[in-house]
Amino acid sequence: MSRAVRPATRDDVWTIHQTARESWHAAYDEILGSDRVDEVVDDWYAIGDLESSIDGASKRADVAFLVAESADDGARANSADDRADRIGEFDRECAGFAHAVPWPEDPAVGYLARLYVTPEIWGEGTGTQLLTRLEADLEDAFDRLRLAVLAANDVGIAFYESAGFERVATRKNDLAAGLKEYVYERPIASADERDSG
Repeated sequence: MSRAVRPATRDDVWTIHQTARESWHAAYDEILGSDRVDEVVDDWYAIGDLESSIDGASKRADVAFLVAESADDGARANSADDRADRIGEFDRECAGFAHAVPWPEDPAVGYLARLYVTPEIWGEGTGTQLLTRLEADLEDAFDRLRLAVLAANDVGIAFYESAGFERVATRKNDLAAGLKEYVYERPIASADERDSG
């Protein structure tokens, strides 16, 4: 299913936060436990931090924060007043989101810090749409993307490997004792490659 992918706005923060929580519980409850997942989401996806990340992305060519809209968003009114009326109701305006920033040690590399899709639609192409748009928005800023995923996250690993990412490193993760994560990387696809894919 094709979804509209657009830059995130502050109006999206609540549904981004909820999408993160749902996705993290689906992917990590068995690995970290439900309580630890809630702690991580509350810390890493705090509303103020999300707002700052979205604001930063709107001001820089080397940062992107995108939202994939839900399938029924086109049928909803899009005025600011209508959207404001729904804040706090967790209407599914966000089917998924992606956030990329510069990799601190190498300015030619973009770091895919976040890419999550609501679990009910895993495998339907929303993650691929987010990744494609992200690459289009960042192709002038970086020559490749890098990311880290927990070694026990089979869904995430399968997605990234199917998208052409290659594992380049394994490192310790501090979310829990004994956890490892894989670092993946791939060149940013050119416009021709995206169009043919």
